[in-house]
Amino acid sequence: MYPPVMPADIARYFDNAATTQVDPRVVAEMMPFFAADFGNPHSLHAFGKRAEEAVELARSRVAQLLGAEDPSQIVFVAGATEANNWVLRAFPGAAVSPFEHSSIYETARQLGLPWLRNEGLALYADRRHPLVSVMAVNNEIGTIWDVRSWRAFADFLHSDLTQAAGKLPVTVEGLDYASISAHKFYGPKGIGALYAREHAPPPFMTGGDQEHGRRAGTLNVPGIVGMGAAAAIALDDLEPNLDHAATARATIEAVLRGCSDLKINGGSLVSPYILSLSFLGVEGETLVIELDRLGFAISSGAACSSRSTEPSHVLKALNMEHAWLRGTVRISIGKYNDCKSCEKLGVTLLESVEKLRRML
Repeated sequence: MYPPVMPADIARYFDNAATTQVDPRVVAEMMPFFAADFGNPHSLHAFGKRAEEAVELARSRVAQLLGAEDPSQIVFVAGATEANNWVLRAFPGAAVSPFEHSSIYETARQLGLPWLRNEGLALYADRRHPLVSVMAVNNEIGTIWDVRSWRAFADFLHSDLTQAAGKLPVTVEGLDYASISAHKFYGPKGIGALYAREHAPPPFMTGGDQEHGRRAGTLNVPGIVGMGAAAAIALDDLEPNLDHAATARATIEAVLRGCSDLKINGGSLVSPYILSLSFLGVEGETLVIELDRLGFAISSGAACSSRSTEPSHVLKALNMEHAWLRGTVRISIGKYNDCKSCEKLGVTLLESVEKLRRML
């Protein structure tokens, strides 16, 4: 058994792109809906009505976070993976970028959907498609794209906003569909939302009239309440958290300037929350294990594919040389990482890379 994470340890947790710690204020709002307010929101009695009111408040809060015109455009789902699958499977012939999260990348591969062409980080299309899906922020390298520029090539536009919502200023204006997960912005796991501008795709989950017939299944009321609370907090704290992330990233990069054979991935337009680093002569997974031994949590890529032995499809799409690809790690910054922990992480990374290189 691993020991429980203590409050002081959270400052050394730099895997926030995988998941964030639930904000204590979010937990406080969720707790009553595990006990006293346990009702099913589709029941007609007072217990159900209290739960329904809480769900609709959460729907409004999520809509505000995304800049949606109407809360009814928000459909609660189990997470962005479900939302991504729901949209893609409704549009045969949809085109996706080669940099997408695995819930889109693998789904597109299984369905035989076409890929957008890329030259480096730049994306291109040769013809019009029923739907184009391009993520807002890449979960591995932090690159920012805007799917709205693809309107001339698509009947409908979808964007995975998972690494943007609650962290960067976002709006769903100009989009037809968008996907998010609560646990990326200090909400609970297992709850997310699909934004549908006019009509949601044909139901992906059937067997009930929940979510106005768009998604069957008894609602996860505590999770939905938590997502709404997290959305409200994220919107209130957006600017200070963004400034904090930029400072934290700059602190880490400043320490690492003394490291030889280092590449910073992602291009010129990146989220300050994600720092992708490639070290020549080092195995990324070995570096992750060494940092964990020293008390820091980072990753060698996306959590959804961390147990795969295959190289990252994102880095492969960039035609990164294998020697650099294998030495790539991801640092993802959160609001609980203080300046001291950022500086210490940079120093520890530098020392660990030098140590591992000497062992070759």
